[in-house]
Amino acid sequence: MFELQDVCYSADGNMILKHINLSIKKGELFVIMGLSGAGKSTILRLLNGLIKADSGKVLVDGVDIGKLSEKELIAVRRKVGMVFQSAALFDSLTVEENVAFAWRKEKLSKEERRRRVKDTLAMVGLSNVEEKMPAELSGGMKKRVGLARAIAMQPQAILYDEPTSGLDPMTSNTILELIKSLNQRLQVTSVVVTHDLAGAFAIADRVALLNHGEIVFVGTVEEMEQANIPLVKSFIAGGQIYAGQGGY
Repeated sequence: MFELQDVCYSADGNMILKHINLSIKKGELFVIMGLSGAGKSTILRLLNGLIKADSGKVLVDGVDIGKLSEKELIAVRRKVGMVFQSAALFDSLTVEENVAFAWRKEKLSKEERRRRVKDTLAMVGLSNVEEKMPAELSGGMKKRVGLARAIAMQPQAILYDEPTSGLDPMTSNTILELIKSLNQRLQVTSVVVTHDLAGAFAIADRVALLNHGEIVFVGTVEEMEQANIPLVKSFIAGGQIYAGQGGY
């Protein structure tokens, strides 16, 4: 579904990603981990074309998106849903209007729109919140609405940027279980950036570990636990690494 070939990216005079080579299979639940500033969120932005690599290729479903115009990228972004760290809901819109934003160009009756919204919210475990404003929701509920808005597009892949950031452990576990459930139910490719080591190990098909813009490990959870690599051992020993706000 995704492939990065010798990708480099810099920002503010700093080299954020250094010659990244990474393949993510269709239907896979792939987790990217690393310390704050390692380049995790930058990879997500590259995968949906929000930014372009300085060099190398970024392929989405076989298409080199670095060669596409902004207009051509629209079709690619329809394939790739994004769940932002802050949920990024439209504060002035109701929950129903936020979720229905994906269908804004379709001619739907009010009844059909409400039915679709209700069904989509049910998939993320929410009901009777359609008329609420984002300010009335808890952090966990906002994350779920953000996820509902992403899956409303019927994407082939969903990117998650720190989906459990700012949540208590119980709510974090619920969100991670939901990500795994939707990955299987919708048969989408899921790419999750998280600092939650235990949570990552519970849901991942494979894991990548970034360190200062370089990939130091890619493999299954079992392979990571057995890896004889000092940086990997140190990361696991840390238990849970907390990511900073607004990092790379």
